[in-house]
Amino acid sequence: MPANEKLKEKISHLPHKPGIYKFFDDNGIIYVGKAVDIRKRVSSYFNRSAQHNKKTLKLVSQIKDIEFTIVDTEADAFLLENNLIKQYQPKYNILLKDGKTYPYICIVNERFPRVITTRNKQNDGSRYFGPYPSVTSMNVVLELIRTLYPLRTCTYNLSPENIAAGKFKVCLEYHIGNCKGPCEALVEETEYNQHIAQIKNILSGNLSVAKNYFKEHMAAAAAEFQYELAHKYKQKLDMLEDFQVRSTVVSNTLTNIDVFTITSNEQCAFINYLKVMNGSIILTQSLEIEKKLDEEDADILASVIVQLRQEFESTAREVITNIELGLPLDNITLTHPQIGDKKKLLSLSLKNALYLRKEREGRQEKNKELNEQRELRVLETLKKDLRLTELPRQIECFDNSNFQGDNPVASMVCFKNGKPSKKDYRHFNIKTVVGANDFESMYEIVTRRYRRLLDEEKPLPQLIVIDGGKGQLGMAVKALRDLNIYGQVAVVGIAKRLEEIFYPGDTLPLYIDKKSESLKLIQRLRNEAHRFAITFHRSKRDAGTLKTELTDIKGIGPSTADALLQKYRSVKKLRELSQEELAEEIGKAKAAVLYAYLHHSTEEAR
Repeated sequence: MPANEKLKEKISHLPHKPGIYKFFDDNGIIYVGKAVDIRKRVSSYFNRSAQHNKKTLKLVSQIKDIEFTIVDTEADAFLLENNLIKQYQPKYNILLKDGKTYPYICIVNERFPRVITTRNKQNDGSRYFGPYPSVTSMNVVLELIRTLYPLRTCTYNLSPENIAAGKFKVCLEYHIGNCKGPCEALVEETEYNQHIAQIKNILSGNLSVAKNYFKEHMAAAAAEFQYELAHKYKQKLDMLEDFQVRSTVVSNTLTNIDVFTITSNEQCAFINYLKVMNGSIILTQSLEIEKKLDEEDADILASVIVQLRQEFESTAREVITNIELGLPLDNITLTHPQIGDKKKLLSLSLKNALYLRKEREGRQEKNKELNEQRELRVLETLKKDLRLTELPRQIECFDNSNFQGDNPVASMVCFKNGKPSKKDYRHFNIKTVVGANDFESMYEIVTRRYRRLLDEEKPLPQLIVIDGGKGQLGMAVKALRDLNIYGQVAVVGIAKRLEEIFYPGDTLPLYIDKKSESLKLIQRLRNEAHRFAITFHRSKRDAGTLKTELTDIKGIGPSTADALLQKYRSVKKLRELSQEELAEEIGKAKAAVLYAYLHHSTEEAR
């Protein structure tokens, strides 16, 4: 049974249930999707081809197998899809992770805890805060904490026994006021832990506990006429106030909220994430995500919400978005505010997403303009170096390939505006020439190429490049003369050894500066034509070898060999098939003969 018939058969037995589906090619999973109705969703890929874009059509053409998993609800399907995408990273799914790890602030699980940074979160009893989207944002918070609280940085084991035995001495950090000296019992453990508790509140976004602490101690010091100490507490209180003012953008009544906004163009989606605690934005992240299959904004944003909340360990039960998701998320309330402080917060997030989009699109437009300027400069240089009358917007280059006279082929590559236009590349099987005759082969392929363009009334290129010396160039000119188009298009030849440029009728070659951009463009054309011809020649030669090997098997005829060759390309792939799979392709009798031959030859090779 052909592969597409197998898929149709499998699709017809898919369930009308919610769940996920996986598409496979020969190498593994290429796409994971979710569906309320698995059969309807999978069928749509194959039944609505006219509605699909090029990327989706390419995905469908590569599908070799389908698997599915049924779940209870659409929300379960969404979460399962998200987990599988992260696990397998299929090439047709949008991928959020870029492989980097985010930093945390860690309060170490030890006596007189240290406050450190780490990218490796462990289940060791320590308290981790974050992750932070950047080291810079994390260091701002860390610097505030270390300024407010004198904490130890040493790694000593400060057990009561070690301290009592006098094993440690205070270091420079103590003498400059950055540490209270717990290693010599110069600070009470209860006082130190009180500071740690305040640090935990600050890192959780709750600054009120620390602010009240410094206010009370400032007032107490002032009441006892300890004005210098009171001033120190006032300075620390001001630091907290300044930190909160710089972070606060909405009402203090808003707490533990996630904000996600999205805007997109045809190629990418731009997303901003804000995390709000106690009226302050404690985390912000902007992302650019390349679309793979023309996904809807709602689908992209729903996936990103789950992934970012997992990465940044959000516990917020309210998520504000600028679009309807149409998908319930467990234990989360989705809101779309129209007025008030939440609307202001949403507008701020969207402003960040729009700024990212504008900046990226502006950069792309600038790069495009720079590339176009460079392309124009190179073409202008080529026009000057080759003394052309027209700017060579379209250049076509021809090359021949054969091996000891066998399987003669040729290629034509096309560059437009200085860049490869692969859709215009052409292969040629040599039809009228017997043996290795590069001159006659060149005449044939040039004739065939431009007769077809003339018949189809398509525009001619401004420049033709012939990979070869005077002989090949002369035959190309003869072909153009016979077509009555010689003089309408410039034609030159390039000899490989000294990079000589030949003109029709000139006995002396032209030498272009080796560093010239125009020579480099001609070399790119020549190398690309050579690569394209060699690749075609090898595939044809290998196909001929395989076909001969198959047709030498008694009972396997040319038509059977052609069918197998077209689908499997190599004997190695045929050997990987079971006898039953071969029987589905060519029938039981031929499959038995072919299977025996393939595996008998394998045993002999061993």
